Amino acid sequence: MSEPLRDKLKPNERLRAYAKEEAVDRLPCVPIVGNTAARVIGARVGEFKGNGKLVARAQVAAYRMFGYDNIRIFTDLYTIAEAMGAAVFYPDDETAYLDSPAINDEKDIASLKPADPQKDGNLPQFLEAMKIALDEVGDEVPVTGALTGPFTTSSFLIGAERLARGIITSPEAVHELCSVALESCLNYAKAIIDIGCTPSLTDPMSSGTVISRKQFQTFSFPYLKKLIDYIHGRGKGVTLHICGNTSKIWDLMADAGADCLSIDNEASLADAKRAVGDRVRLMGNVRPSEIMLEGTQADVNQAVRRCVTEAHDSPKGLVVASGCSLPTETPFENIRAMLNAVREIGWPVNTGRG
Repeated sequence: MSEPLRDKLKPNERLRAYAKEEAVDRLPCVPIVGNTAARVIGARVGEFKGNGKLVARAQVAAYRMFGYDNIRIFTDLYTIAEAMGAAVFYPDDETAYLDSPAINDEKDIASLKPADPQKDGNLPQFLEAMKIALDEVGDEVPVTGALTGPFTTSSFLIGAERLARGIITSPEAVHELCSVALESCLNYAKAIIDIGCTPSLTDPMSSGTVISRKQFQTFSFPYLKKLIDYIHGRGKGVTLHICGNTSKIWDLMADAGADCLSIDNEASLADAKRAVGDRVRLMGNVRPSEIMLEGTQADVNQAVRRCVTEAHDSPKGLVVASGCSLPTETPFENIRAMLNAVREIGWPVNTGRG
């Protein structure tokens, strides 16, 4: 049996060279490891609550096990909303979910205060996790902090149904809510950048499966753009992930300033390449559940080759990745299979097997 292929470059080296169109050993690859990292160290997901040291230990261990190109400090989407008063339920060994929003009526929006990342909710613990990871392996791999966007945070503050009604009946109130959510996002972005990490933006409620293009333009885009402008002003690039089929807003996501679009598996990388590949780097989009969780290693290999075939020649580049965060129980061998596939494909790419 032949020896498994090994990387010749560290992630930071690879990403710098790839950005300059210099020689690299392979395409960048990011299986979006979230709570799967708990399994790497034999921990339960619920143990992450309030424990930045454990989050860092798990994410660093996962990076060292698999050798992917980005550490993303993430456990759930509710960190900013929780810091502003939303109630989050933490199961013993599953991903947290929203228990109740911070407010139940539009008249209470004025009572919301922007979160202080140094003291509110679990934000200080996530910042600690980022700092630990940066200190341990930041010289070789980028460390990013997941930051939920203003519109999605707003939905967690008042509840998705009330937000949807408010868009129609009380648009000014929704803007007020998005504005205070943005302040919290800006505060957290500043704290992430101040310790030397980069915010990684996720905004699932801005999806085309949830709101229309016009609603995105009105209630999400202005706040995303202000957040991205701030991050750019601090010298950092922005990767933006919005769940579902975002094809109708790819141009707007690029207009907002995103440098890299993380494309959900419900959309086509080939279509994204044609639409905005000359404006932004693309990232994606192996199916997290059907392929990474439930598929075989051969399925993963085939899916990676499909992604590379579709978009390796995208003008601004491609990061091979899962279409969204991996389910907690994703088999380790499938994560290894994703990395092994990009190593076999190499650069310049060879998507055949010969």
